[in-house]
Amino acid sequence: MTHGLTMLTLLASLGGVGAAMADEGCSVPMTDWQPPESVQRMAEKQGWTVRRIKIDDGCYEIRGLDASGRPVEAIVDPATLKVVSLEYQDDDRGGSGPSAPNGAVPKNGVAVPGPVATPTED
Repeated sequence: MTHGLTMLTLLASLGGVGAAMADEGCSVPMTDWQPPESVQRMAEKQGWTVRRIKIDDGCYEIRGLDASGRPVEAIVDPATLKVVSLEYQDDDRGGSGPSAPNGAVPKNGVAVPGPVATPTED
């Protein structure tokens, strides 16, 4: 009986881990979070004009404009202040696109706007 109860407990805990891993949010204890003022300073160092900082799925979400005036939305790790996800909003078509080819975020967590090379035909 005890063995069966232990197995049920183990399976229940593994199910919770799977659900947590499926969530794309940040998982940082609140005691390790940097204050919103630090998020604001980080964004301003990037040349961004911040319109809104909010908390979404355990991450900071920044909405504003980049140095070129393009609308941008960034998801930021609340402990390290590294950019987890960055999208530029396309005003002309109402869609959005990644900050780098294939949706990649630079390893240093800092995205710098600039031209993206397009393949040419030989």
